[in-house]
Amino acid sequence: MDVRFDGAAGRVTGSLHQVQAAGKRLLLDCGMVQGSDEEEAINTQPFNFDVAAIDAVVISHAHIDHIGRLPLLVARGYKGPIYAQNATAELMPIMLMDAASLQESDAERSNRQRRDGEPEVVPLYTKDDVQKMMPLVRTIDYHQRTQILPGIEVNLLDAGHILGSSIIEVYADGRKLVFSGDLGPKGTPILRDAENPQVADLLMMESTYGDRDHKDRAETIQELGDILTAAWNDGGNLLIPAFAVGRSQELLYFFARHWDEWQMSRWQIFLDSPMAGKVVQVYDHHHELFDAEAQDAWKGTPNPFRLPNLRVTDSVEDSMAINKIDRGAIIIAGNGMASGGRILHHFKQNLGRPQAHVMFVGYQAQNTLGRRMVNGARSVRIHGEEIQVNAKVHTVGGLSAHMGQTELLEWYGAFKPSPPVALLHGEDDARTALAGEIKQRYGVDAQLVKPGDTAKV
Repeated sequence: MDVRFDGAAGRVTGSLHQVQAAGKRLLLDCGMVQGSDEEEAINTQPFNFDVAAIDAVVISHAHIDHIGRLPLLVARGYKGPIYAQNATAELMPIMLMDAASLQESDAERSNRQRRDGEPEVVPLYTKDDVQKMMPLVRTIDYHQRTQILPGIEVNLLDAGHILGSSIIEVYADGRKLVFSGDLGPKGTPILRDAENPQVADLLMMESTYGDRDHKDRAETIQELGDILTAAWNDGGNLLIPAFAVGRSQELLYFFARHWDEWQMSRWQIFLDSPMAGKVVQVYDHHHELFDAEAQDAWKGTPNPFRLPNLRVTDSVEDSMAINKIDRGAIIIAGNGMASGGRILHHFKQNLGRPQAHVMFVGYQAQNTLGRRMVNGARSVRIHGEEIQVNAKVHTVGGLSAHMGQTELLEWYGAFKPSPPVALLHGEDDARTALAGEIKQRYGVDAQLVKPGDTAKV
């Protein structure tokens, strides 16, 4: 079995890896690169492999940086199966249709602004491309070892990152490859803790937070409450960039669990996302994937997805109407790195107000608008307009959906014996730090893979 690392190798986004085994070729993930315009231009480039030669695709989870180029893969000639866990398969069309819609809107906006002689901007893919892709999706449940190609079997374990997220085990040629996907920390709201495969001939392991740990969960809860109080006392709105799957649901869960303590009834809460209602339905279909505490919460009052002051906005008109509110609103909108989506429109209305607050609750990739704001930028450019950042900006690291360094090392340490490991899905500082700890504790030299690097299982 041979592996080639084609994406998320030296960066966090754009997960894409090739596996050659038993005379067949498969892809693990086919994600979109997210970041600056220059980085996202990578998405438009030809795949550096023969698309027609790929026999199967296996997806770890439904975040766009893991599935975002699937419609493009199909549009360029792929006709084989795409395997995913059941909940992931339900989330995929929601995520991809939204991504296609954003790309179509961005292309339309750019074309309205282009000068004479400039080429027409074409979306990476369209909603029609997504519809053509979806019939290729096949579902696999957790712990259902399945032959996906002659001589190649796959087993999925719960990764505890978002609903349906999976650790992928690949069995072929008498060997076992483990791809961690994205690993959620212990105690993540709603979800069960990540499982551990314990045995691997090669481990492909994420390293997003390989250089640091997150705040204690109790401290994080206190921090959330303090930010809510400060935002209310300052008399402005609280803007929360958050991806529609995962963090948005966790925030609503916390609002319900601390309803009285945080005086949540005084706020107007907006989940401003065309796909939010659909995502809620997927969660309601899969209570079997919840941990015991979350299953109890869904039976209680208030239900996290049916808070009495929660409004899920679908239409553009409803979204625009939120901008008439200048105080007392919590606005959760995508995307989580503020690199696109409805949150940008709310930023344009609110960032200049000293009484407004912005709370980042997830990882901010290099060169994204979110990363610039977290790093203290006093002005940002949105839709061609320079916007002053007078709002107060908060970063709540303890809500991360990724394991921190200590948990990553403990997860790796559960493998017996310690396997060779390729570190991916992380920036170089994080990967280097994690590799140093793995060497010191377990005596293994971790491979810090770059695009095009290979490994033999």
